[in-house]
Amino acid sequence: QPQLAESGGGSVQAGGSLRLSCSMSGFGYNSYTMGWFRQTPGNEREGIATIYIGNGISHYADSVKGRFTISLDDTKRTLFLQMDSLSPDDTAMYYCASTFAGQDLISLIQRQGILARFFKYWGQGTQVTVSS
Repeated sequence: QPQLAESGGGSVQAGGSLRLSCSMSGFGYNSYTMGWFRQTPGNEREGIATIYIGNGISHYADSVKGRFTISLDDTKRTLFLQMDSLSPDDTAMYYCASTFAGQDLISLIQRQGILARFFKYWGQGTQVTVSS
């Protein structure tokens, strides 16, 4: 059973940066896709970035494009989200997620968006608070 654990959340002032990490275990092969989502109370979970482990192709929501960067370490067992130019609108609980799917999922995401229903495994979340 794959397991995910986020870390790196915290409080930062507007314009600042944070880097979130997600440690992954229980993945037996390399054809899977990882994603970052965020959620505020009373709202649906918003997909903001994905990356396909097999070739590193990534996709971003318009709300974070140019400010956030998704990446993996060399072992492909730790996922990162570098968040720059943060604003109070970025305040949310951030989750990493994964699913056993590859390039076809990335193509689907590009057509339909980063949807939570595409992902099977989830971490517990880490809170990010951006003050003005």
